[in-house]
Amino acid sequence: MEVHLREWRTEEAELLAKLANNKKIADNMRDIFPYPYTIQDASQWIALNETRIPKNTFAIEANGVFAGGCGIHPKDDVSRHSAEIGYWIAEPFWGKGIATDAVKQLLEITSIQFPNIVRLYAEVFEHNKASMRVLEKNGFYLECIRKKAVIKNNFVMDDYVWVKLLK
Repeated sequence: MEVHLREWRTEEAELLAKLANNKKIADNMRDIFPYPYTIQDASQWIALNETRIPKNTFAIEANGVFAGGCGIHPKDDVSRHSAEIGYWIAEPFWGKGIATDAVKQLLEITSIQFPNIVRLYAEVFEHNKASMRVLEKNGFYLECIRKKAVIKNNFVMDDYVWVKLLK
C-alpha cells in the first residue's frame, strides 16, 4: 500500500468528520480530540492547519485515499530540542501498515523541517498495543511507563512513553 503525507484539504471536511467520528479512535486520543467529531470540528481543524508555518500536521493518504492524520509537535523552553508525535488511522484502514509508513515519513519530515529536534517521543495508553508496535518498528524504544498517569473515559491508566533519539 502506498502511503503519502500531505496537507489537509478543505473539501475533505465531511470525509474527515465521518472517519474521525469513531469512539475507538477517540478512546486512544487525548480529550482535545473531539467525540463526537463533527463537520464543524473538521472544518476548524483544516482551517487551523492552513495557517501553520512550518507545517507540522498532515493528512495521511493510502493509495490516494484519505486514511487518517498525524503530526509533529515541537516543544519549547528547555525542551525545545524535543517534539511529540501523534497519529490516528481511520478504522477501515487498520492493520495494513499505514501508521508504520506514516511515522517513517514523519521522521523524514522532522529531520528536514525541524533540524534542531534531537528527541522525538510519543505517549501511548496502556491498552494500545498496535500503536506501540508501530513505534517499535520505527526504532522507538520504551523509555518508561508512567503508572496511573492519565485518565480517559473516567478510567485511570498507565501511559507508555516511547522515544527515538535522532542525534
